[in-house]
Amino acid sequence: MPSPVGQAPAEHPAVSRRRFISLVGAVGASIAAGTLSSGLLERVRADALPIADPAATETRQWVMLFDLRRCDGCRECIKACQKMHQLTTQQEWIKVYELRGVSGQPYFLPVTCQMCQAAPCTQVCPVGATYHTPDGVVVVDQDVCIGCRMCMAACPYGARVFNWDAPPAVPAMLRSSTPEFRVPQKQGTVGKCANCVHRLRNAQLPACVEACAMEAIWVGDLTEDVATNGHDTVVLSEFLRENDVYRLKEELGTEPRVFYITGHGQDLEY
Repeated sequence: MPSPVGQAPAEHPAVSRRRFISLVGAVGASIAAGTLSSGLLERVRADALPIADPAATETRQWVMLFDLRRCDGCRECIKACQKMHQLTTQQEWIKVYELRGVSGQPYFLPVTCQMCQAAPCTQVCPVGATYHTPDGVVVVDQDVCIGCRMCMAACPYGARVFNWDAPPAVPAMLRSSTPEFRVPQKQGTVGKCANCVHRLRNAQLPACVEACAMEAIWVGDLTEDVATNGHDTVVLSEFLRENDVYRLKEELGTEPRVFYITGHGQDLEY
């Protein structure tokens, strides 16, 4: 059972590669047996959530969820992201805003790349440096990026960061040059969250999910209709439907793949 809101969950080991695969497979079996119910939460348009057809694709389709009822603003997700990607303390690919709801109650709103299906950033890039991977993640190829920052201007979520300065020295063993996992960042280009897709493809959880002591961050796969926060595992479509789920700036039609569970009537404008 999930830990009570406001209390730190008991410590638990990270989900292993084998266990993550077994969890995905178990829920996939439920889909095949026809035991999952249909329909979507009314707060997200009925045609807005593209639950993938497992018979039509073998490709994972990643999504993220933030449970605002649990987030305590500790910023450990930011620190874990910076450590994973060898970022400086000034480079925040996750921003945690402290806001107040419509009734005056304080809450925290983590905002990262929304992995929009209709992403404005991919449409304005003049050189095709930012694009969708087959598993639905928006990435930046910093070897192609010319630093024009048009993608930053187009992003309605402020999720991109320009690499103004030379990156810190990184040991050779930690270096990586793929768009999905670029370490270190390349000066004069744009960087952003990529859902730690390099870890997801190896059945590991994103750094932010592992670091969240409140278990407020979930990663899900539309193809298998499953999501986990590293401790609990749920049927994704049921979880979205049964909770008070929103997407940021839904009216823009960007079709984000990041969802928010509010539970307290928060106004998500920021």
